[in-house]
Amino acid sequence: MPQFLSRLSLLPLLLAASLLSACAGTRDPHVPAPPPSEYMALAQAIEDLGPGVDPEEAQRMARISIDYPRELAVKWNVTDPAYIHNIKVNNGTRPRGLCYQWADDLQARLEQENFQTIDMHRGIANALKTFRIEHSSVIVSQKGGTMKEGIVLDPWRFGGELYWGPVVDDHKYPWVERQEVFATKRALRLQEG
Repeated sequence: MPQFLSRLSLLPLLLAASLLSACAGTRDPHVPAPPPSEYMALAQAIEDLGPGVDPEEAQRMARISIDYPRELAVKWNVTDPAYIHNIKVNNGTRPRGLCYQWADDLQARLEQENFQTIDMHRGIANALKTFRIEHSSVIVSQKGGTMKEGIVLDPWRFGGELYWGPVVDDHKYPWVERQEVFATKRALRLQEG
């Protein structure tokens, strides 16, 4: 195929990408804070993880989990949906904002609080799927609880606006403990090597 024709075949792809990014909309970094009911709902869900969860810790975790990603979105200049922002991070036009970076930073911030009645887990979804993009997030449970009993705290999905919900109800992402994913990947590398 002549080089001219191969370049022409890329034109529809480039046009589609431009239209998608133009239609994606932008995020206003000065969007007002969520209503108090959103903080209360998340705090209640965290408290409901088990009878030993301290209500004050649940409220503090809810506040940080909602507010901190919004701060990061402004700091990282998140103005697009997650997948578009990923492209910008990968091509160097944005500093951070890949899912594992959101998870790393949120987890680090939450760990500063030294919660005594809440455990944090890291979940990875789609790690071994051929046609799905791997996704990473923070998951919280009552102290001693399992990840599957927990709540997903996902700031990446909506570009700094926290998605949260029970792991078992998050049908978009089949969450697996990060350590389990890493062990499986190591075993696969050994088999290939």
